[in-house]
Amino acid sequence: MAAAAERRRWRCRCRWGREARGSLAAFALGASVAALPLLLGSPAALLSAPGLRGRLALAVHVAAVNAALLLLCPRALYKIAVRAAFLGFAFGCGLLLGAGRSAWRHFGWYICSLSLFHYSEYLVTAINNPRSLSLDSFLLNHSFEYNLAALSSWVEFTLEKLLLPEMKQITWLSTVGLLMVIFGDCLRKAAMLTAGSNFNHIVQNEKSDTHTLVTSGVYGWFRHPSYVGWFYWSIGTQVLLCNPICVVGYTLASWRFFRERIEEEEITLIHFFGEEYLEYKRKVPSGLPFIKGVKVEL
Repeated sequence: MAAAAERRRWRCRCRWGREARGSLAAFALGASVAALPLLLGSPAALLSAPGLRGRLALAVHVAAVNAALLLLCPRALYKIAVRAAFLGFAFGCGLLLGAGRSAWRHFGWYICSLSLFHYSEYLVTAINNPRSLSLDSFLLNHSFEYNLAALSSWVEFTLEKLLLPEMKQITWLSTVGLLMVIFGDCLRKAAMLTAGSNFNHIVQNEKSDTHTLVTSGVYGWFRHPSYVGWFYWSIGTQVLLCNPICVVGYTLASWRFFRERIEEEEITLIHFFGEEYLEYKRKVPSGLPFIKGVKVEL
């Protein structure tokens, strides 16, 4: 029995190791698009004004990356690798836009933040909890509402850039947004790493044998640090883009989502840990404004 369990753990470690390493290599391969300007000799204009030569270079890069993945990746890893490479490509393009002086500079910062957030969700899950690892760990198909919110922010940014271009050049405000994004993502990843195998993207209805209540590290500051991080990350992306409508919309939608999510999750946690969780709940705040969690009637 013990030997069988050890073999399963070994296979699990090998699995996440292979998938994490493969995804990381694919992400780096996609991000290598940022090196194209060194070959073309026009770093500032590759994306803002690419011309025929720039467009051809981008097309060749995409084709070469996909060909490399098809040739080098086993079938089981290809779907993972192509998603990681896509996020890496987006990150590299974001670097090109963000490092230039075009009017799309702040949008480049946003693309870097968005792509790195989604890729790191997969990578940290692969390290922490490989048993729950799947293509959904990228969170690219999180929900229809999430995708609609992202699309809305792109539409607002583009329209306001066309109608009020000076509104998108408030660098100090975009810098504040970028700092919010960095803080939020770092807090979320710290929460995932601290929780280890106890962290899961899906609220669990059954307690596993290894499930423990984590109260140390960032969980000593907030009961739900991963949600706190995501909350401020999402708002920060819109401050970065100087999107006033989406700042309000994201704040209200995120607050409502996490209020309902926390209440749902805390019902499960009380069922799992009983008085131990209730005592923890009394001592440590949720971390989100005006959200106290599920009410317990004594």
